[in-house]
Amino acid sequence: MSKHDVQCLWEVGAQLGEGPLWMAEQNRLYFVDLKQQMLHALEAGSGQRRSWAMPDYMCWLIARRDGDGFMAGLRDGIARIWLEPELRIEYLHRPFAEGSGLRMNDAKADSAGRLWAGSMHNHDYQQAVGKLFRLDPDNSLQVADEGYHICNGPSFSLDGATMYHTDSYEGRIYSYALAADGTLGAPRVWRTFGEGEGSPDGMTVDSEGCVWIAQWGGSRVCRYSPAGELLDTIAMPVRNPASCTLGGADLKTLFITTAREDNTPEQLAAHPLTGAVFAVRVDVAGVPAARFG
Repeated sequence: MSKHDVQCLWEVGAQLGEGPLWMAEQNRLYFVDLKQQMLHALEAGSGQRRSWAMPDYMCWLIARRDGDGFMAGLRDGIARIWLEPELRIEYLHRPFAEGSGLRMNDAKADSAGRLWAGSMHNHDYQQAVGKLFRLDPDNSLQVADEGYHICNGPSFSLDGATMYHTDSYEGRIYSYALAADGTLGAPRVWRTFGEGEGSPDGMTVDSEGCVWIAQWGGSRVCRYSPAGELLDTIAMPVRNPASCTLGGADLKTLFITTAREDNTPEQLAAHPLTGAVFAVRVDVAGVPAARFG
């Protein structure tokens, strides 16, 4: 049983709530509803809410070091995006062939300012056609690895020398040695998730180097040691936690996005908060999200 008090912040009804991003200078949590093509923002102090309709799937939002807008993943590529004074989008890369059925999925920046973004087939998850892209600060795009079904949750060790990356379809998280120049070592299975645990989805690393993982279908968000040992479990009132990040003034609030996708009508009736955004106070602070550039 979880000892944590899980609070619902916003019954937004997200079809696929993903990509939570805490922006301390704005006191805001950003997150996307990928399938409903929306970007949302929640101000922690006032509770004020903002939403922006996107022209297509929006998969993630990552802050830039120069503060000039954001980086964004859309269905078909990577773009720069400005939200104010009005929405403006400028594509940098569209890496998929037309009609391929591929789309972007999850992404994060590392401490060197590089952006790591995964892709997947939009419908047929059995196809291992997903790639892991690396966007360098000079805006050049490389394929860092491939052969994934569902790319999810890139995160990085505190020293920047290890990258964690997930294939949710396989129920596995891999770790890679990450060199200073952005070269990845060979993948090593870091943890495999068994029956009843759910599939590993979005993740974040805290200030002790431990990894918080949203477990799709498992109704839980769990904390693991750098060696993959289970340390803590947060029981969730929904089936599909999708991603998480640490934020708030002291970086000790775990924000969790969830999804209505992949639920039957009966499951939705049994879990009426499905698709909401939640917050849980934890004992160990996070670290500020790395920025691109």
